[in-house]
Amino acid sequence: MAIGVSFQQRSAPWNSGSIPLPQTTENPFGVAIAVLIPCYNEEVAIETVHALQLRMPVSEVPVPYKDRPSGSTSKLRTFRDGFRILRTILVLVKEERPLQFFCSIFALLALLSTMLALPIFSEYLKTGLVPRLPTAVLSTGAMLLAFLSLACGLILDTVTLGRREMKRMFYLAIPAPGVCALQPPLTSPTAPQS
Repeated sequence: MAIGVSFQQRSAPWNSGSIPLPQTTENPFGVAIAVLIPCYNEEVAIETVHALQLRMPVSEVPVPYKDRPSGSTSKLRTFRDGFRILRTILVLVKEERPLQFFCSIFALLALLSTMLALPIFSEYLKTGLVPRLPTAVLSTGAMLLAFLSLACGLILDTVTLGRREMKRMFYLAIPAPGVCALQPPLTSPTAPQS
């Protein structure tokens, strides 16, 4: 099935080329329809995420599928395409859910740092010496990187939220297809003063 997103495509200030918009086709009712085809394509995945974030009307359109002609082979490659899909998922998570992404990096680095530091602390408590100084430095560096990752996640989450709200406001400012934009009320001319 293909996914169709119904909206009027117009140039908006937030779309300066960094956000790919779906290609549109005209239907008999004069409304621009963006068709997102379920083949693997990074732009399709990103456009679908943007359409869902803006809460655009989305519907499924049934598409007839036929059997593969005899003698033809699939263009899909299991590992190559699987890694491409995994990379796209990671990029989407990083861009759209940065706090979750960077918190997971924080958790991994903090766990690594703690695992490296526990034997050093136990040895220090027993003998009062730190025999493995390079491991202590590595543990400290990993914990610093963990907290740096957490700080980046918090900052990027705030930026992403602001960008998402701005995108939604610009989308809501676009009039619906077939509806003229509201005109400001006419002001009455002032009476001449005598």
